[in-house]
Amino acid sequence: MRTPRVFLVARCVRGLESALGTEILRTHSATIDRIGHREVGFRVTDDDIAPALRTADDVFLPAHRRPDIGPHKSDLPELAALAREFDLADLARHRRALGGPSGFGDGVEISASFLGRRTYNRYDIEDTVGRVLAERAGLPYHSRRHGEAPPPGHSGWRLTLDGTDATLLLRLGRRPTHRRAYKNATIAGTLHPPVAAAMAQAAGLRPGQRVLDPCCGAGTLLIEAHHTAPGTTLLGFDLDPAARRAARENAGPLPVTVRRGDAGALPLADRSVDRVLCNPPWGTQVDAAGSLAGHPERWWHELARVLTDDGRAIVLLPDASSLGHAWALDLSPVHVQRLSLFGSRPLLIHLERRHHRRGA
Repeated sequence: MRTPRVFLVARCVRGLESALGTEILRTHSATIDRIGHREVGFRVTDDDIAPALRTADDVFLPAHRRPDIGPHKSDLPELAALAREFDLADLARHRRALGGPSGFGDGVEISASFLGRRTYNRYDIEDTVGRVLAERAGLPYHSRRHGEAPPPGHSGWRLTLDGTDATLLLRLGRRPTHRRAYKNATIAGTLHPPVAAAMAQAAGLRPGQRVLDPCCGAGTLLIEAHHTAPGTTLLGFDLDPAARRAARENAGPLPVTVRRGDAGALPLADRSVDRVLCNPPWGTQVDAAGSLAGHPERWWHELARVLTDDGRAIVLLPDASSLGHAWALDLSPVHVQRLSLFGSRPLLIHLERRHHRRGA
């Protein structure tokens, strides 16, 4: 029996830690060490390819850890030592063995974060460590100080100072996990792919089921549903022609059907949908249109009408104020999770028919 030996850190949206942990365990190739704020630490065997995690924002291979430094600028040289006190070649070997790229790309860029009051900023931290890493690797260093995005091909490093430890990590892949290759077209309000993946995984999708997004936007939820459970029938509606074009471009050859349709008057038969995945337009980023503009409650009526008796809906709402409509229509929230997403605090809600829950 092989012993898991290589420690990895997966970062995620706040509120998705348990979903990410569940996805890691479902791979049957990893064990979890810890679940913390926006991250899950797990181990894989040193000759396994690291699992692809769709609910993760990014996955990192730890390079080195030492005690956190003091709060003064004069303490920064200690971080330079952190960047020197590990075997760069050994780190590159582990990264390659786990499915990452060879070497450290065309350059070095680093992102830092810290807790507590300090007399230096994140850019001081990044420049202190990044320049040492670049020198060791024989590569150019890209500073984030002036807000310019790093050039393509630069290896991504991360440094965290939590008041106890200073931890240096190297991105396992060529680019952040949340950047999907299919995301070629976008529109306002498009959903963060790892959140969409978490919603699809929470839906308990199975091949043969009919899956609906009545406000499909750029198609992210339906595409993540396909990657979660190939063999489902995927159907999206949207009134915005730009959204429909974006969804079709992103879906490409995938079996996703996108049509013009009003989420308040869906052209679908009663009890014809097994699963609903939706991030409805409640005016936070995108205004409701069509029949929803004057009567947003119609979204709930259509959801209840098309969902099968044993159907399930996973929705993202800005708050709980509209759940009274769901309850009046025999839809019961059975799980609620608050997320922290780009400055907002939406609710990820799992609904089922109340009579189905009583008979379960």
